Amino acid sequence: MAAVIPMDADLMGRVEALNRFWRTVEGRPPLPDTRMTPQQRHRLRRMMLAADGRANRASYRDIAVALFGAMRATSEPWKTSSLRDRVIGLVKGGHALIGGGYLKLLRHRRRL
Repeated sequence: MAAVIPMDADLMGRVEALNRFWRTVEGRPPLPDTRMTPQQRHRLRRMMLAADGRANRASYRDIAVALFGAMRATSEPWKTSSLRDRVIGLVKGGHALIGGGYLKLLRHRRRL
């Protein structure tokens, strides 16, 4: 078995992915993926759930109840709620990922 890795701006991410793959082939646990923090993974999951809910014609309020619970969703007036803005942002973010933004997840952030 051989791997050919292009030496471009994504080299380090490709090397890490190859290392995780090889460890799995060898039956060892893969190293953790460093492309996203646990908080980013949590937000990504919420974005996908929110976009899926909206695609299935759920209202923003219904999505808020599903993601954050009924108590939190009804604790303040909905039209001026910061939770409403958050849910709308999650839906927009989820739609952006579905529209091709997920490709950015495959790349490591570069420090300037």
